[in-house]
Amino acid sequence: MNVDSKAKRSVVDRRFYTLVAVAAALVVFVGFARTYYLKELFGTRSLPLLLHVHGLVMTLWFVLFLVQVRLVAAYRTDLHRRLGVFGALLALLGVVIGATTIIVRAKPHFRPGHSLAGLAFQLSILLVFAVLVAAAIVFRRRSDFHKRLMLLASVSILMPAIVRIPLRFIQGNALVGFGLIDLCVLVPVAFDTIKNRRLHPAFGWGRAADRRVAAFEFSFRRYACLDALCNLAVDVTRTY
Repeated sequence: MNVDSKAKRSVVDRRFYTLVAVAAALVVFVGFARTYYLKELFGTRSLPLLLHVHGLVMTLWFVLFLVQVRLVAAYRTDLHRRLGVFGALLALLGVVIGATTIIVRAKPHFRPGHSLAGLAFQLSILLVFAVLVAAAIVFRRRSDFHKRLMLLASVSILMPAIVRIPLRFIQGNALVGFGLIDLCVLVPVAFDTIKNRRLHPAFGWGRAADRRVAAFEFSFRRYACLDALCNLAVDVTRTY
């Protein structure tokens, strides 16, 4: 490969990662605009402190993702590495606070005998995020692995934002939400694979982890339907 070809691919890479980072930030903003970022404009009820902390931490993560991408594009890898330490701590904080938020919010709705599939599925998203970030840190000196793993980590936690986007075909339709998050992962992987004419191992590993969640996702859909039918049957029985 000649120098000009490498330079062109480098420019395409920078634009590609910037586009993904901006798109991810926009999805988060649009998804949580009514309930968090612009809640005062929409008259949304006040949120407990835990949700504010959770929202702040995850917002910082996506802002940092964009900043890190742009630092690399500007050849400021020195600052990129320094901010990486903060990013690692932020990811750890995000997982801890995220898990706490999921459990605390699920507790009032818990009923003995009710399936825990929904709770486990949400926690599995955090687990995949944690694994991908940890792998990216391990491969921090291999930029080709590091940047792809960080991309997958950031995209993997977009589900909560996607299902809150105020569009009728998304709201209340879990299958559409699952499909869109799959699309958010597959599009970058497909673009990178076509551009480089091969599937990079980092994306291969990331997709393998995502497939584990997808398998659980299938079980979640099935058991969620069974739970709904059982609950309907119980309600009908109690009514009559």
